[in-house]
Amino acid sequence: MKGLSVFGGLLAAFASVAFAQVPPASAPVTNAVEAPAYSGPTVYVAKIKATYPHDTASFTQGLLWHDGALYESTGQVGRSRVRKVDLETGTVLADQPIPATHFGEGLAVWEDNLVSLTWTDGAVHRWNIADLSHVSSIDDFGFEGWGLTSTDEGLVFSDGTDLLRVIDPETYDVERVVTVTIMGRPLRQLNELEYVDGLIYANIWYAPYIVAIDPADGVVKKVVDLSGIIAQTDVDAHGAVLNGIAWDADSRRLFVTGKLWPAIYEIEMTESDARVR
Repeated sequence: MKGLSVFGGLLAAFASVAFAQVPPASAPVTNAVEAPAYSGPTVYVAKIKATYPHDTASFTQGLLWHDGALYESTGQVGRSRVRKVDLETGTVLADQPIPATHFGEGLAVWEDNLVSLTWTDGAVHRWNIADLSHVSSIDDFGFEGWGLTSTDEGLVFSDGTDLLRVIDPETYDVERVVTVTIMGRPLRQLNELEYVDGLIYANIWYAPYIVAIDPADGVVKKVVDLSGIIAQTDVDAHGAVLNGIAWDADSRRLFVTGKLWPAIYEIEMTESDARVR
């Protein structure tokens, strides 16, 4: 998606943010001034709990769990779709094409509908969640669409910048804008979104991390390192990056995948000693 190199996208996302291991308690004191207490996000390492099949032709843009099934929106002009998928088998249970000239992006559920964004087309589509039949569309959204999720406040979307916008789910009017920061610095390239226990989890385009953002002030509270999982995933297609987060709130399962990946992973997060600096 969207044409930057891996290194360009990573640097644009994290700027000068880096990770460092906390020194052991026995490390010698080099001066009398105590370092300030760490106040940045907690860093977690993701590990695979279970693996499920994923369509390797699916350029995943949005992913969510609802009422016992996965829902996925895919991208690329002429190939973008909204679909309902059985997790265990990967069987497509329902499928609808997004208009052929549109590049599909983020996906969220709101009441009895799915809402799907498009990249630069200015279109937002609504689908009946029961059978994915088309409900309505607008063509004057006014923003690039990247990620989308539903929260207690409304729909929240990303546009590739450091901003998250809360929008009215019926009118799509912007009600609030929050700047996302990590260690006081803006964090760009926010992509696919998922609302989990009061935080907004976000993929960072072309980065091996997921961040968890406080929607009240935009501060990143958690960083999840998925580099080990990416290293285990057999995919080398151009653009086949980590993208897709789904949360099963009832069973408390967190799923991740990527564009063109052969698998969807249920993951667990283990707190590490790493720090963001």
